[in-house]
Amino acid sequence: MKRAFILIAVCFAAIACAQQQPPKPVTMKELLLQELHETHDQKDWFVSAKEATAGLTPEQSAWTDGKGNHSVGQLVYHLAFWNQDALARLKGSSQSFNGNNDDTFNKYDSKDWDATVKKFNDVMNEIEKFVENADEAHLAKMAPLVAHVCNHNAYHIGEIVMVRKEQGAWNPDNGVK
Repeated sequence: MKRAFILIAVCFAAIACAQQQPPKPVTMKELLLQELHETHDQKDWFVSAKEATAGLTPEQSAWTDGKGNHSVGQLVYHLAFWNQDALARLKGSSQSFNGNNDDTFNKYDSKDWDATVKKFNDVMNEIEKFVENADEAHLAKMAPLVAHVCNHNAYHIGEIVMVRKEQGAWNPDNGVK
């Protein structure tokens, strides 16, 4: 009897799965916007920058482990810098940064924590608007750069969470235990 019940349940599950419609294909624009938001302000498979930086004080933003790793503030400053650079290239600038990448971390000052987070958010909002308003031809050319922004953000957001964990300033209820 138990086997019959399991067999019937499996059959119903198979029928239900067969009746589901395949997911609607997403456009490149929809996919890029999803990735931008997931690394900016919408938690999904991992926390976004919004959750990763939430509730941090300027003093906490400057904390380092003393082993040469960057502080949260340095990481956010770095992301804001490179995202601003990417936005300029999306808008057609041919200028490229030819300085020392260490400067994109080391010029951070904890007195500017709120302004640094605001700059990151403002630049991300502009990139998102750019993608929303781009025509498909231009977007096709710029998609690799937008994808790079998303990957770069995700990489450093992971570092931010790890720094906060090491510091004891991470609440696991934010999404990473």
